[in-house]
Amino acid sequence: MAFEIERLGVHESVEAVFPPAELADFLADLPTEVAVVDDNGIDDCDAVVTLVYREAFLELDWIHSIQAGYDRFPRDVLEDHDVILTNSAGIHDQSVGETVAGYALMFSRRLHNYVANQQQRRWERPEWDDAFTLPGSTACVVGTGTLGSGVAETLGALGVRVTGIRRSSDPVPDFDEVYANDRLLEAIGDAEFVIVTVPLTDETHHLFDADAFDAMRDDAYFVNVARGSVVDEPALIDALEADELAGAALDVFEAEPLPDSSPLWGMDEVIISPHAAAYTRDYFRDVGEIVRENVERLADDEEFYNRVV
Repeated sequence: MAFEIERLGVHESVEAVFPPAELADFLADLPTEVAVVDDNGIDDCDAVVTLVYREAFLELDWIHSIQAGYDRFPRDVLEDHDVILTNSAGIHDQSVGETVAGYALMFSRRLHNYVANQQQRRWERPEWDDAFTLPGSTACVVGTGTLGSGVAETLGALGVRVTGIRRSSDPVPDFDEVYANDRLLEAIGDAEFVIVTVPLTDETHHLFDADAFDAMRDDAYFVNVARGSVVDEPALIDALEADELAGAALDVFEAEPLPDSSPLWGMDEVIISPHAAAYTRDYFRDVGEIVRENVERLADDEEFYNRVV
């Protein structure tokens, strides 16, 4: 890696997650200039920390994505232009794990109903057999990487038996049992909670389709904290409307923001969050530590941490 970073830009797009100035201030002690930039300031940078992709980034030496997912970045194009891409994989295990546990607790303890009832000043207890406790239930986590492992660790601490789906059936810490991809339908058919944490790729696009929802139990809850397009959304809506699932907690959607016209908004047993499962007040610090590590590695001519391209 024969280049130097004289100016590192924090692209204004990160504002969707945290104030860009917070990250710029956190990195102010680096041996390079760090500045908040908009699209017009990209040309003055050697590297950028960003949420979005811009064609102007092809003139840079290094791009760092504040997300773990990198499906929005054209890897082949970046490689052709010798642009390094790194991501923020590894920082979301705790936050996403706690969010998924929150969804599970809301469903099991019926908390989402109480919140909805409060808006109507309605005092209404659940049916005697609606609420349950998590110990003894099973969650199947589809994807055993950083997000999936965070989910498994958190749910496991609540007494949930956690199974996982990955390319091979080799054991993974915090998972009670692991299935290979070709046993997906079998694995999800045994779980009260099916949780999706896989990255979006050609292979995972619409991984959860009508067949997958047919394979799930009628009393199962579906949770997606991966990417919206991992799910065939119309098929999910059909399954929910037909009472073929108990409910769903969805943090990501094929179109974001979720359109007002989506029937998902009006479903009692659907929890919607605005692609915020990983949000935490420490997000900028977690990203900043990876950026700092890579600036140091560049100075020492070492391989970048979390390099994608």
